[in-house]
Amino acid sequence: MSTPPSVTRHDVSFPSGDSRCAGWLYRPAGVASPPVVILGHGLGATREMRLDAFAERFAQAGIAALAFTYRHFGDSGGHPRQLLSIKRQLADWDAAIAYVKDRHDVDRTRIAVWGSSFGGGHAITVASRHPELRAAVAQCPFTDGLASALTLGPVASLRITPVLARDLATRVLGRPPAMVPIAAAPGSPALMNAPDALPGYQALQPPGTTFRNEVAARVIPTIAAYRPGRAAKKVAVPILFCVSDTDSVTPPAQTLKYARTAPQGEIRRYDAGHFDFYTGETFEELVRDQTEFLTRQLHPAPAVSAP
Repeated sequence: MSTPPSVTRHDVSFPSGDSRCAGWLYRPAGVASPPVVILGHGLGATREMRLDAFAERFAQAGIAALAFTYRHFGDSGGHPRQLLSIKRQLADWDAAIAYVKDRHDVDRTRIAVWGSSFGGGHAITVASRHPELRAAVAQCPFTDGLASALTLGPVASLRITPVLARDLATRVLGRPPAMVPIAAAPGSPALMNAPDALPGYQALQPPGTTFRNEVAARVIPTIAAYRPGRAAKKVAVPILFCVSDTDSVTPPAQTLKYARTAPQGEIRRYDAGHFDFYTGETFEELVRDQTEFLTRQLHPAPAVSAP
């Protein structure tokens, strides 16, 4: 993807825990101190999987954008690899916020967070914990682990149990993790097995991607118990919920129930699937709505084209 002349992209990294997160910082040209939005992705996904598309469009509107990859994934640090830890990912969000607050080329008083899918759930949690933020966007957000777990079906859920037991044993013995697929065909043991899950993930992978379709199975119980939607009522800042009415991964009825509890929540609904949000006409509609929302909350100066 070529960056337009009104935007510059910089390779960055920032410390988190015992390692570092890799990221891209998009800056609007000709703006000395723009507001900034931080972008995080979904289950096991890396920033190459269309976070760059959203970040670039926000930067074109005068909003700097930091798209980062969680520790243990992609080109970020952390060992063992492919370890999905909710606690560590939330710490990565905190570290990203601290990082942009330390920069002198963005407005540290105008910060927003943007998360998609599992990252959308994190964005709700993070916004509830950081009242200094100006805004948040939760795109097709994971809001209730139990509701999402029920989409797997009983057979696939039973078939995933031995892998979980094996990984818990390897953890005790200090051996490499036992892996489970992130996305697989319907009926197969995986974190997601809806009909559009595997082709959806495959469609987001550019040439040379760092994405691996597997995570350590030990995360399964924590995902089922994670209910970030409950934190929506504690989000004091304006938050935009972009909800798929036909979502096969994060059931929309539960998401809408939580979204309506946010004191300054706004809800936009789309007749498109979970993985349709990243490309084509649905992406264009989403990014327009989100840019309008972020512009309204962050008040950026427009970017200018470089000579």
